[in-house]
Amino acid sequence: MSLLNTLNLTYPIVQAPMAGATTPELALTVSDFGGLGSLGAGTTSPEVLNEQINTIKSRTDRPFMINLMVLSEHESNTFTSDIPAWLDEYYQKNQIDTSLPERPALRFADQLQVLYDNPVPVASFTFGIISAEQVQHLQSLGTRVVGTANHPHEAKAWADIGADAVCVQGVEAGGHRGGWLPQSANDPMGLLTLIGQTRACTDIPMIAAGGIMTGQDIKAVQAAGAELAQMGTAFLTTDQCGINDTYKQALIDASQGLRSTETRLTRLFSDKLARGLLNNYLRDFAQFECADTLPPYPQLNAMTKFMRADAAKRLDAEHLSLWAGQGVTLVKNESTDALLTRLIKGL
Repeated sequence: MSLLNTLNLTYPIVQAPMAGATTPELALTVSDFGGLGSLGAGTTSPEVLNEQINTIKSRTDRPFMINLMVLSEHESNTFTSDIPAWLDEYYQKNQIDTSLPERPALRFADQLQVLYDNPVPVASFTFGIISAEQVQHLQSLGTRVVGTANHPHEAKAWADIGADAVCVQGVEAGGHRGGWLPQSANDPMGLLTLIGQTRACTDIPMIAAGGIMTGQDIKAVQAAGAELAQMGTAFLTTDQCGINDTYKQALIDASQGLRSTETRLTRLFSDKLARGLLNNYLRDFAQFECADTLPPYPQLNAMTKFMRADAAKRLDAEHLSLWAGQGVTLVKNESTDALLTRLIKGL
């Protein structure tokens, strides 16, 4: 059975689960249209996540997806590093308070428990892999399980533990890379290469992600061997997306030639490789990009939050994480429905 049928979708479109950018309204709009709407819930408290799931369930009977970031207890619980001197100097110079929270991230186990207690149609995972027992537990509740992979070995690992599908994320994708093996960071693969090499080592159904912006792009990844297309950047400038106006305007400016369209893979915001528009923060601190000297994820992510929050308040796009994929020049300021309608016309 095709993934389209398994997930009960009308169209082969998955709206990417971008933490901090997705809203229940966005997910509902996409799901009601016939695609797979999703919430990036890795930074959402269990209480709020439970409320958001109930909101979506109360307003649609269509399938939707919740995405969580896989972190160990140690990773989410402990600060082992101080704020880097160059970042601390920036904070002092700009008089930004930096009171670190008790822990760098939310507990993955608490978030996963929400999906056990309040089952959802689809659950996807990024930044790591869960156990075969956890996959089976979710499936026993009626939840389809989707892993994330930047390398064929990661895709095969998800296949081996019984996941229903894997989202293969090419180097073109905006935002954080979802893989966890050293190979995926050391030699990032383009999407078509990744699809081809994954097909050669496993028959797990694939959802393709990375630089997909048009109906034609969707057809191209399907021709290459993926069943569905996951799109993030295209949705960022639509009306139901939850990003702030400064971030949204920077993306639109890039599409209109009013700012640099260059995107860059960087560790400077979180220590985890992520693609975003080039801005002054990435230029000014490029010399500190080396992974060996940065506090590990999610610690650096917690440390740069103060800068990002201050930048958002000051409408300063130069110190925000402007996550965007290599297809950013094709974004449009439009309604989510208008984007979806445009996409299916190209299929």
